[in-house]
Amino acid sequence: MLTKLVEIVFSILLAIGAGATSLYTSLEQNLIPQAPVEIPFVARGVATTTKKVASPKVVTAKASSLPKVASQTEPSLVVIAPTPLSAPVSSAPSSDTLSTNGVIAYTNLARAQNGGLPALTENLFLDQDAKMKLDDMFAKQYFEHISPTGDGPAELANRAGYAYVLVGENLALGDFGNDAKLVDAWMNSPGHRANILNTRFQEIGVAVGKGMYKGNNTWLAVQSFGMPLSACPTLEKDLKVQIDTNNTEIANLRTAIDAKKALIDKTSPVNPFYNTYVVEYNSLIKQYEDSISINHALILKYNGEVQAFNACVVPPETS
Repeated sequence: MLTKLVEIVFSILLAIGAGATSLYTSLEQNLIPQAPVEIPFVARGVATTTKKVASPKVVTAKASSLPKVASQTEPSLVVIAPTPLSAPVSSAPSSDTLSTNGVIAYTNLARAQNGGLPALTENLFLDQDAKMKLDDMFAKQYFEHISPTGDGPAELANRAGYAYVLVGENLALGDFGNDAKLVDAWMNSPGHRANILNTRFQEIGVAVGKGMYKGNNTWLAVQSFGMPLSACPTLEKDLKVQIDTNNTEIANLRTAIDAKKALIDKTSPVNPFYNTYVVEYNSLIKQYEDSISINHALILKYNGEVQAFNACVVPPETS
């Protein structure tokens, strides 16, 4: 028994001597606790890759041109004044009676009977115009459309405060008998008839009076016809002001666009401000095109008003 134990120990010693370290190592690793191994921390930098900056689209400014703003035609201020009409002047006392209301009534009757023209409306400014003419002819002893001092129908209309596009004047001197015969005498004279039947006239003023004219006590009669400026379409004055203001703003935007584009062109796409410049540029383009669109609509509206006004003050047949 002792002999057997010795043999076992001897065998173990031989195994150790033979270098059976792998077995020992295996036993050690599995049976003997090992000291922790310190793994050093290596700081790793975040990898940066150079990428092309995604730039917003650069919009190209349109070379938009606004329509031309139409010019307003000045009222033609046409004066129609046929040769004054004279009737025989009687030195004997006359029973003639003329009245402003009667002359207006028979004038409108003549218009109705010749083409169904609308009646002329009595205008107080034209009444004043006619009265000034009547008084001036008696005072200065003349019988013409132009006074010795150079005043004609236009000056009288302006002095009376009548804003007009077209005025006309019929004059009569003498003893005609009554309102109907006076208007008949004017209707039998081509120039005076044309005034009475003028389709553009809308208003009338009349003055009649009896007084001394070159030694005779006789009648003078004045018809003042008018087409008022108010008969023509009105223009929105604020609209023209707004168009001019918008044009200035559009010009300023164009300057800002060009300056911003120049800045973008000299800035590298990788510059952190590049995208900001592009966004600002595109915003300016949007403002610019919106402003042009708005002003375009305003100009078309204004031009329509101007064309309507111009057609009123200068109709096609007279232009």
